[in-house]
Amino acid sequence: MTYAVKEIFLTLQGEGLQVGRRAVFLRFAGCNLWSGREQDRADAVCRFCDTDFVGTDGVGGGKFPDADHLADAAIACWGKVDGAIPYIVITGGEPMLQLDGALVDALHARGFEIGVESNGTIAATPGIDWLCISPKAGSQTIQRSGDELKLVWPQPGSDWQAMEGWDFAHLLVQPMDGPDIVANRAACIAFVLEHPRWRLSTQTHKLLGID
Repeated sequence: MTYAVKEIFLTLQGEGLQVGRRAVFLRFAGCNLWSGREQDRADAVCRFCDTDFVGTDGVGGGKFPDADHLADAAIACWGKVDGAIPYIVITGGEPMLQLDGALVDALHARGFEIGVESNGTIAATPGIDWLCISPKAGSQTIQRSGDELKLVWPQPGSDWQAMEGWDFAHLLVQPMDGPDIVANRAACIAFVLEHPRWRLSTQTHKLLGID
């Protein structure tokens, strides 16, 4: 299988329960809820995405002919660092459009712990070590189990009450970025104060000015 990758880079995880952790980010190109083109945003299922996942022209991006070539690029990005398990975050776009068992096996063979961030509309590939699902209103969430559920908020049409019955170890709400970010942060704080099963996730990488 050929993999279309927007970018591969070393950073710190900025969101969720793994926040602050050194990580290789592998961003696949393509998504099933938005084309990535601004002219299509108004008609997309997901209209608030803040990520460029179009093409393969990002840092470390390209088309990789097989799982071993892609896993080699990922471990080279991690570098020679002692004392820690290599951690990779596979995201997009929608990573489940391309993430397969061969790549999971190749990454594990190189020592990686694998985290994935998905919209949940496609069943997760087996073998993922840390699965984050971020449901999008207007889509059907197929993957209703994992390690963390991260709900961007406020998101009209999201049935958060039903989500509390899904099989996730952690429930998080995260302020929707954009012109209303201050109000959205306040809305998330109010939400968690009223619903203590949930906790707040913030995009710390944006606050710190890192990718």
